[in-house]
Amino acid sequence: MSATVTTERIGWKKSAPFIIAHALALLAFVVPFHWSYVALALGAYFVRMFFVTAGYHRYFSHRSFQTSRPAAFVLAFLAETSAQKGVLWWASHHRHHHKFSDQEDDIHSPSQRGFWWSHIGWLLSRKYDAPRWDQIKDFSRFPELRFIDRHWWLPPLLGVVVLFAAGGLPAVVWAGFVSTVLLWHGTFTINSLSHVFGRRRYLTKDTSRNNWLLALITGGEGWHNNHHFHQNTANQGWFWWEVDTTYYGLVLLERLGIVWKLKRPEAQTRDVYLTYTPEQRHRLVPRPAPAL
Repeated sequence: MSATVTTERIGWKKSAPFIIAHALALLAFVVPFHWSYVALALGAYFVRMFFVTAGYHRYFSHRSFQTSRPAAFVLAFLAETSAQKGVLWWASHHRHHHKFSDQEDDIHSPSQRGFWWSHIGWLLSRKYDAPRWDQIKDFSRFPELRFIDRHWWLPPLLGVVVLFAAGGLPAVVWAGFVSTVLLWHGTFTINSLSHVFGRRRYLTKDTSRNNWLLALITGGEGWHNNHHFHQNTANQGWFWWEVDTTYYGLVLLERLGIVWKLKRPEAQTRDVYLTYTPEQRHRLVPRPAPAL
């Protein structure tokens, strides 16, 4: 992308694959139906959601655990099967979001820009096509990550080939297009809805909220107020009742020796909300949701 692009207008040409994928997902109403296809789509959704949240987010964006260089590449590759662009692009823009969360420079703040822009509009703008290299200097020094970031379309393309070889057109439609479209919008809810709906346990300078429903559909990412209060923890559900399936998967990988040094919040950090005075507590009452 040219560095001179400053307009935030939607780039319809570059957005064509995104739009076409939504249209191809409608083929689910054309191909023969079987409940096994639904199960396949849900399996592809939640498996790839794990790699989006564990890879793109908790590792490459926040370095909430450690792993080997080969395993990091595998995380990046499998995360990119979600077709959410390159790993360096994803992580660098997410770091920028945390730096300016719900301020004027936050590129996908619903309180600043509204639901449509925060959920999907900014992704379709040519202005944000390139990674923010100043935000991702730690990982951009690895040539294999630069390669997979530049050729981010390779993992989803290979995924489609594998699906077609294994299950033909129905597998491509359900586990490919239907699952991917759902995965996109499930992920995007964290940019949009988790800053609008839910409860605020911690005093943060943004509008982040904890939402149990969003946590269920995103592998634990819906505990967003927890995350914004302490960004680099491997677990975002901090209490036993806060379901965080991404964290459970990371614990399994830790026991297998694939990842290690998972960062977790200390008790005094997690429980600081218990010390809030009545004067402070009024700030935790959710404000009226902005119009969508």
